Amino acid sequence: MDPPQRLKMTPQRRQILSVLRSRHWHPTADEVYAEVRREIPRISLGTVYRNLELLARAGLIQKLATAGPQKRYDGNPTRHFHLRCRRCGRLEDAPVQEGFDPLDFLTDPAGYTVEGFVLEYQGLCASCRRASPEDPPSRPPSV
Repeated sequence: MDPPQRLKMTPQRRQILSVLRSRHWHPTADEVYAEVRREIPRISLGTVYRNLELLARAGLIQKLATAGPQKRYDGNPTRHFHLRCRRCGRLEDAPVQEGFDPLDFLTDPAGYTVEGFVLEYQGLCASCRRASPEDPPSRPPSV
């Protein structure tokens, strides 16, 4: 991972950061764009995409590589884990115990130098469960 870069804080970047840091879910670039346009109506989608990339490279946000079709963005750049709804794709922070580190469970990295990992819990969010209570909760097998 590249070291964080210093980045001039333009009004567009400030507004994008504000949107990301005020949400507990992790929006796509299109969702960030829709929110930012409320404050900066003339901003383009391309400007939002470019600034999301710059903010991620600077270490101010995270670009999340998840199982969903679109990249999502997180205003919290510290290491933490996520919950993803398997029906609607909503992605939010997972409440885990303080000090939990999945690397503690890696017993034999088979010659790898481990540089990182992705941990994403999956299930149904409260809204999707309410919309379809007959869909029984499923527990995926542990990998």
